[in-house]
Amino acid sequence: MELCVALDLPTKEENLALIREIKEYDVWLKVGLRTYIRDGEDFLKAIKEINPDFKIFLDLKLYDIPNTMADAAESIMGLGVDMFNVHASAGRRAMTTVMERLVKYENRPIVLAVTALTSFSQEEFADVYGDDIATKADQFAKDAQASGLDGVVCSAYESASIKQKTSENFMTLTPGIRPFGEDAGDQKRVADVAFAKEQKVDFIVVGRPIYQAKEPAVVVAKILEIL
Repeated sequence: MELCVALDLPTKEENLALIREIKEYDVWLKVGLRTYIRDGEDFLKAIKEINPDFKIFLDLKLYDIPNTMADAAESIMGLGVDMFNVHASAGRRAMTTVMERLVKYENRPIVLAVTALTSFSQEEFADVYGDDIATKADQFAKDAQASGLDGVVCSAYESASIKQKTSENFMTLTPGIRPFGEDAGDQKRVADVAFAKEQKVDFIVVGRPIYQAKEPAVVVAKILEIL
């Protein structure tokens, strides 16, 4: 299991300060929608300047018509990131089109599909998708695997079932991790590190428990020790 630190702070400078504090650790860094829209490609370059070995997860959750998603995925290839994601609910044709577009690249990033956002409650999810989270997450995962993707974004509660329905090697990345039982905030389906480990999660994403800490590097070290 690998740790992915969410760079969700209000300013570029605060995110860069956090990165400098944890630059000695072997972790992934997650660049989300707000951060990328605000700071762009220059921010990705700044990360690599601090530590070229940092791996970057570009969390933009692509969702559009198939050709537009594939165009965007091909543009992402020029950014030098190590992982990005799309929405599984865009459908098999969209996911397949994305992966077909990336075939010509020798060292493409890991591509994941978002199943159910961890902010959804069961009721909210059913209102949108007309099914329960676990059933639909399994189906989205099977669709993603059939489309050639490397794995999915899901909560820790769906990870083991998804691997059973797909493959042990099909990756799961779980946001909403509260490593030491911290407040869930705006997340609904949260878990701690031990539970994520039990559920065979490959990547855990941790944000607030790290960047809101007085000593973020100490928290990162503690999480890595558990991993």
